[in-house]
Amino acid sequence: MALSRRQFVGGAVAVAGATTAGLATTGFTPSARPADLWREFESAPYTHPQIPYVGRAGAHAGARRAPRPRVVANAVTHGATPDGSGDSAPAINRALAEAGERGGGTVLLPPGTYRIDDYLRISHSGVVLRGAGSGRTTLLATRHLTELIGPYGSRYGGDKSSWSWAGGLVWLSPHARHTSLVAAIRDRAWPFEGWTGNRRDEWTTLTALRPARRGDRSVTVEDPSGLARGQLVLLRLADDPGHTLLEHMAGGGPGPEAYTWDDKTKLTSYVPYEWPVRITGLTGRRVTLERPLPLDLRPEWDPRLVSGAEPLTDSGVVGLTLEAPLLAQSPHLLDKGFNGVTFQCAYDCWAEDVVVRHVDNGFGLVAASACTLRRTRVEGRGSHHPYFCREGAHDNLVEDFRIAARTVPAPAGTQLHGINVEGLSSHNVWSRGVMETGTFDTHRGMPFANVRTGITVENDGRHGGDASAGPLYGARFAHWNVTVTNGRAGLVKLDTVAPYSATVGISEVREFDQIDVPDFAGELHARVEAYGSPESVRPRNLYEAQRALSVR
Repeated sequence: MALSRRQFVGGAVAVAGATTAGLATTGFTPSARPADLWREFESAPYTHPQIPYVGRAGAHAGARRAPRPRVVANAVTHGATPDGSGDSAPAINRALAEAGERGGGTVLLPPGTYRIDDYLRISHSGVVLRGAGSGRTTLLATRHLTELIGPYGSRYGGDKSSWSWAGGLVWLSPHARHTSLVAAIRDRAWPFEGWTGNRRDEWTTLTALRPARRGDRSVTVEDPSGLARGQLVLLRLADDPGHTLLEHMAGGGPGPEAYTWDDKTKLTSYVPYEWPVRITGLTGRRVTLERPLPLDLRPEWDPRLVSGAEPLTDSGVVGLTLEAPLLAQSPHLLDKGFNGVTFQCAYDCWAEDVVVRHVDNGFGLVAASACTLRRTRVEGRGSHHPYFCREGAHDNLVEDFRIAARTVPAPAGTQLHGINVEGLSSHNVWSRGVMETGTFDTHRGMPFANVRTGITVENDGRHGGDASAGPLYGARFAHWNVTVTNGRAGLVKLDTVAPYSATVGISEVREFDQIDVPDFAGELHARVEAYGSPESVRPRNLYEAQRALSVR
């Protein structure tokens, strides 16, 4: 049964007031108080074994205000009709394309309801679609992506629809990348969704890198001639036959070394690892990066700075609601593609004050990095993935978000996840959220170094992911100050399943429903602090405290 707002808040208060009496049954003795753990982190913020550094997550290193490019078009003057009487998608798409071709700018959507019979494309950098506010401008979608583009099958066989985890009715992706992806779908060929598409073996190497350590902010390159300050590049790391790169992502040690990697074909398809980053300084062969290195650079992984697809940068969606028809949720993995807003191969992009309603999947980050979703909401009949973060999506920030309780019961055979992260995605942050339904989902694919903080959750969703995707977690997941209103431990309390993780200040919980076992044998080196008393945790929000740190 869905909780009313009063019941939800009341439950949060009740659970937050739980004591630490449950510690006696966990088999775990805390090694430090939360304040001590935070001081530990302060002394080594870039290299702490359990807590990742995420203080620069989000667009423009977490800037509090999104850029406001000049207004260059009003969609109504291009033919959009705010009374919902005609199809406004062609007019809006024309305005967006013209803005991009002229070098960028804001396209306004005045108050009203705009029927769209096609999906909207932001394919040029510097283009923003701005409504009058999520309560005043509404996009009313009438057709799904299967109808508009075609069936999007799975590269892993079967009749699964990849619209279950990809694409949006508002889709932000670079023009060339988006065009090739859509062409591949229409040709019934599976397109790899990352920065370099299906041509992952055709990298343009800018320079090789000397060895470096996780947390370093500057690296030494063999040849700086192809580099420039302000340039966006990809760090590329290949794995070796012994899979020592994957072991490193899992924290290393006997457990990952004993793990069987070779048969995890879905997981190994995510390698080479791609991490987009901007160059902020260049002195001789010394290159300073916008963010610290997420992993070591070792010779056996052939570390390089490379260029791939042209990225989409400085584009966004602001101040509108996207509403799909109120249709029953599809059976699991057969979504038709009534999806919300998706960022793909995007960097320094954002959504703000955006609501999606009655969608199959809400907000997507697909091989997108350094993007911010602020004041977003998923509501209506219930979604498969309210938020999905996959195919190597890094350094994103989702804050002040809400997943509302479904307004109709879930049909049989459907699935609910929550705030999803998978596919070697790392250093993403979910902060200050209310989840009236869903869970802290991982679809395997060994995501690592992600943070969820300052969240209240009715933990009723389930994770996904098949065996070929490998481990549920890599190293350095941190859950900090989380109130669980229904007392379910799964996917929130991590100390018994996630290696080198930190579970700090969560409600007292117990195992029921989906119960997971660790993927790695032996000692997990996990930390659990202030269990049962989230109200006692200092600092209250791990991401905001990291932003306030004065670090090099």
